[in-house]
Amino acid sequence: MPGREDIFQKAMNDGHSAAWDQQWEKAAASYRAALEEIPDQPKALNSLGLALHQLSRFEEALQIYTRVAQLSPEDPIPVERVAQLSERMGDLKGAVEAAMRAADLYLKQREVEKAIENWVRVTTLNPDHVFAHSRLALIHERLGHIRPAIIEYLAVASLFQRAGNMEKTGDLINKAMQLMPESTEAKQAQALLKSGQLLPKPVRQKGATGPIRMAQVKELDSPKQPVTSGLDPVAEARQKALTRLAEALFEYNDESPAAQERRGLQAIMRGTGQLSLRQTEQTKVVMHLGQAIDLQTKNQDSQAAEELEKALEAGFKHPAVYFDLGMLRFKSERYESALRNLQHAVTHNDFALASRLLLGQILFKMARYNESSVEYLEALKLADSQVVTPELSDEIRQLYEPIIEAQSIQKDEGALKILCDNIHKMLLRPDWRESLHKAREQLPKAEGDVPMPLAEIVIQAQSSQVLESINQIHTLARSGRLRSAMDAAYEALTYAPQYLPLHTLMGDLLVQEGRGPEAIAKFTTVAQAYSVRGEPNQATKLLRRVIQLAPMDLAARSRLIDQLVARGQVNDAIIEYLELADIYYRLAELDMARKTYTRALRFVQQANADRAWNVHILQRMADIDMQKLDWKQALRIFEQIRTLRPEDETIRKNLIELNLRMAHPDQALAELENYLTYLEGHRGGKDAIPLLEDLLIEHGGEPALRRTLATLYQQAGRTKDAIAQLDKVGESLLKAGNSDGAAAAINQILMLDPPNAEAYRKLLAQISGG
Repeated sequence: MPGREDIFQKAMNDGHSAAWDQQWEKAAASYRAALEEIPDQPKALNSLGLALHQLSRFEEALQIYTRVAQLSPEDPIPVERVAQLSERMGDLKGAVEAAMRAADLYLKQREVEKAIENWVRVTTLNPDHVFAHSRLALIHERLGHIRPAIIEYLAVASLFQRAGNMEKTGDLINKAMQLMPESTEAKQAQALLKSGQLLPKPVRQKGATGPIRMAQVKELDSPKQPVTSGLDPVAEARQKALTRLAEALFEYNDESPAAQERRGLQAIMRGTGQLSLRQTEQTKVVMHLGQAIDLQTKNQDSQAAEELEKALEAGFKHPAVYFDLGMLRFKSERYESALRNLQHAVTHNDFALASRLLLGQILFKMARYNESSVEYLEALKLADSQVVTPELSDEIRQLYEPIIEAQSIQKDEGALKILCDNIHKMLLRPDWRESLHKAREQLPKAEGDVPMPLAEIVIQAQSSQVLESINQIHTLARSGRLRSAMDAAYEALTYAPQYLPLHTLMGDLLVQEGRGPEAIAKFTTVAQAYSVRGEPNQATKLLRRVIQLAPMDLAARSRLIDQLVARGQVNDAIIEYLELADIYYRLAELDMARKTYTRALRFVQQANADRAWNVHILQRMADIDMQKLDWKQALRIFEQIRTLRPEDETIRKNLIELNLRMAHPDQALAELENYLTYLEGHRGGKDAIPLLEDLLIEHGGEPALRRTLATLYQQAGRTKDAIAQLDKVGESLLKAGNSDGAAAAINQILMLDPPNAEAYRKLLAQISGG
């Protein structure tokens, strides 16, 4: 039964409104609601595909666009989107096939430029694609693009030569010579053919390495089963690291408008002085990352490690690089280098478990058994917390603290070796999750809701006294005997001075006693200790406690941001940046507020966060610049926002008014014309007249604005209003002594056939005669 059109249309409108505001999750939900009413409706599917693409849910977006392409086989747009998404995901064969279909469909619709764009995509991904090169050669020739046509004809000639078709090769070279007899490339190809040498092969264009590397990474270590049961923790982390590097390479090579917007933001963040240096570094990073991935696919790990070192030197300091490099150094037995790099990766969620396991192995091989056992136990703590329910994971991690502390002072070398070996066998296996689940089933049931750590299987920890003390402290605190609870906590410290959960518990007691400053000091110290131990999760929780107790503690908030960044919690870190900047703003420290927003903007770019954050932060920066009367800087920010959100009327008005204030009338008029063109193309120009009327309230002395408004009135059939505006233009120009301009305005009025035309003619004669 068909759905209701009104419900469908409302859902679509809701989706469009959300998309307009960059709220892509909401937009996607609305488009799905529309599709429930009218399934397989192409416009709704297209809109849903766009929303999913913006949310980086590429696989879902690909499925949607594939369906649209089936429903609308003559529409090239969804087919082109399939090509773009397939390329983005490393499916080069699928990307090539879809791009060829899209090119043919565009050509049928006489959209030649779009057809060329898709054939170029094909030759970029597959330089040996004869048909795509042939179509490009013919199209360029017909369009009069002689040099590109020659390049394509010679590419086809090279491919035919390698296929053994010498006659066709000669014909194609002659064709190139006929198009441009003086062509250096054609002459060189002719000389090579006569001397029996091979012509140069078609080369992959700049910017094509991202999808190629992504395809290689997908093939490398590709598991037969899902990752959850197909790889050990180190292999999982390696796969993640290579995927992150391929994604970064793809972003660096991206020449799309979105990438150009990001470069514009980088200019704002760094200032133009460092921009050329950054471009140089970026070129180096692209080269070294591409080489590193390529070499690893060929099992040339030593050379790959050298390329990763160079990428780090060029400024690309990403946890994925540190982990990948640390793992490669471990494999080549360069243990000191491996240790240094893995210490950088251990704080990131994606690489923490694998880094701990590698650190444990390295320290074991270096005969540092105490340190090795601690790293192995840290690894087991992370793994154990992943297989229990989320609400128990924090409690599990805390239960490992006394075990790890007791182990750090263990003197029995034999026992340490056995411990390391047991954890190694438990975790470094493809079915490690299933193994841990089974091991957890064998644990004796603990009293109450307190889980038991898996470490109990591999070690008999001398920590029962600490656990008993904590239970006693909780009991005393619940009964309101806070002083006795604190005494019990101090007593417990005598045999577990470095057990951090105990220190955290003491902080809780201080809060209950109303001793806020002391609690803050305690939580801050414990958070710092957790951070040093490489446990940003616990450090983050304690810093949040500090901020709850003291919202204006700027140092604590800054440390919290550092921890969130280290853990890769992008949105949480951005929110804290904005909170910190807002605090500075409320304290009237505008310079510090703007610096914080700048740091937030840089982080958004580095983390490839949602584009909506860019606009939000830039608007805050522009507000501060306006308050400081730094109009020049505010203008730059507004221009960048305009690029990101061309539909934002407030930003457009700000740009026009700022240029007028700075005595740049030509730039103001250019901005106005640019926006009017946008309105005409996107909204039929319906908002143009109210915009001009609003601008003239404050800038009534600008003849150019009135002349533009008069033109809009005329186009709307409001001749009387148009004459009134031109009359005011002429009057203001006469007062300013601009007789020529006034005469031009009167001539415009006369062309509109005003009722008092004779009076205007007399005035025109007076001006011309005077």
